[in-house]
Amino acid sequence: MKTLVTGAAGFICGYLIQELLDAGHEVIGLDNFSKYGRTDKSYSTDARYKLIEGDAKNTELLKELVADCDYFVAAAAMIGGISYFHEFAYDLLAENERIMAASFDAAIWAHQNRKLQKITVLSSSMVFESTAEYPTPEGAERRCPPPRSTYGFQKLAAEVFVQGAFEQYKLPYTIARPFNCVGIGERRALSDREIMSGNVRLAMSHVLPDLVQKVLKGQDPLHILGSGNQVRHYTYGGDLAHGIRLCVEHPASINQDFNLSTPVRTTVLELAELVWRKVHGSSKPFRYVSDAAYEYDVQERSPATEKAARLLGFRATTPLSHVLDEVIPWIAEQIELGTI
Repeated sequence: MKTLVTGAAGFICGYLIQELLDAGHEVIGLDNFSKYGRTDKSYSTDARYKLIEGDAKNTELLKELVADCDYFVAAAAMIGGISYFHEFAYDLLAENERIMAASFDAAIWAHQNRKLQKITVLSSSMVFESTAEYPTPEGAERRCPPPRSTYGFQKLAAEVFVQGAFEQYKLPYTIARPFNCVGIGERRALSDREIMSGNVRLAMSHVLPDLVQKVLKGQDPLHILGSGNQVRHYTYGGDLAHGIRLCVEHPASINQDFNLSTPVRTTVLELAELVWRKVHGSSKPFRYVSDAAYEYDVQERSPATEKAARLLGFRATTPLSHVLDEVIPWIAEQIELGTI
């Protein structure tokens, strides 16, 4: 099996590519290194992995790379944490639409003229940004009001690309929606500007690296965005990679969409206290203050996970406590290196 993965240098793909290689895939990765710059991975020297520096908006390049592939994982996107939604409202929409159009142009061509079996599109839990249906099942993205943020709206548009390509060209597909990936490998983006959160510079990525770096730097009281009652399902990157691989390979995934997530709901405040206790134990009382929340700070993202379990046999099982045991030492190292 040969698989093209765009956005190969991204956070989730750092787990996904290793998962694919371990499962016997030959992998071509494409990335322009615009977010983090070049980084070494555990599989960088694997003979079955070829990394190409290039632009995922370049349709002709995508055709060249996908021409001999069985599968195409369309993961390239301009993506970031909640601050990205506000800093780059237009760029997120415009850049990601161009990436999607080029990806589907290449995939349609390769399915018609070469051996491509299907495209797997990495969508986002943000397609459910405006839902009031919890736990949120697949299909709710078409029943609820459209996402308010340009990022969420574009991710929904990516799913409509899937619909159009199937209806007109019969391009087989799978939609994978990861929920709140946590793990190692997420650094400060090259485009980040300085925003202070209390006395510590905000890591403009996602909530877990933000909280960990602030606790490790001794912030007390800990600054959190909003009330802390926001509900998330923090899912380990290794579990998500396994789920995405099943979306790529499994016969039952054809022309389906899947929420990929742990079923465990956790508030931001609960996460913050877990991090605090991992670092300080019981030696320091947990104290926090709430900073003003961002406009597009969704109060709850709680997915239904039964469909992926039923059709793919996928369950995210890594406890959040175990994830923190991996993430906290890694972020401590990155603080020393100055990358976060």
